[in-house]
This record gives sequence, structure tokens and C-alpha cells, in this order.
Amino acid sequence: MNKEEMELKYRAAAQLGLTDKLLRVGWAGLSAQETGRVGGMVAAMRRRKER
Repeated sequence: MNKEEMELKYRAAAQLGLTDKLLRVGWAGLSAQETGRVGGMVAAMRRRKER
């Protein structure tokens, strides 16, 4: 995964209020629902960027 991709993921996690949990337990510690929400936000960010 490249640097830009990781930045998008961390930005999305921050917007969802998951930063503290992410720092405590890492990506593997997030629930499937939380991970899906992050992925959905990243996809939306990419679509907005492409416009």
C-alpha cells in the first residue's frame, strides 16, 4: 500500500472518530463494520478527488 493510500485511510478513520482506537489496537482491532466505513469513506474521497 502506498503512502497516499495510507494517508486517505488515516484521514477517514479520523473523520469517523476512530483515531484513538486505531492507535490502541491497530487496523486488525477494528470491527468489520468500522473497517467497512473507513473503506467507504476512502472510496468517496477518491471519487471526489477524480472530479
